[in-house]
Amino acid sequence: MTINHVAGKNKGKVMLYALSTCGWCKKTKALLGELGVEYSYTDVDLLKGDEQDAVIKEITKFNPDCNFPTMVIDSKKCIIGFKEDEIREALG
Repeated sequence: MTINHVAGKNKGKVMLYALSTCGWCKKTKALLGELGVEYSYTDVDLLKGDEQDAVIKEITKFNPDCNFPTMVIDSKKCIIGFKEDEIREALG
């Protein structure tokens, strides 16, 4: 899986599953940048075949509907969609 890493303040293991064409995903990445949070992300629509299938299977563990963006914090907390207040509270 292609995982991109963005340096910043360590607020736990933050993984963002996004789509390259999704406006809400771009807003989430921008907010994480504004907060200066270290995170990793993958653009699921740019993955192919088995790699994409494996990532979708991983996402559905946290988000059965597989909506985007899906942010997973420390493999425990899941924030689905661009919920600015919830993201700020979890990572602020």
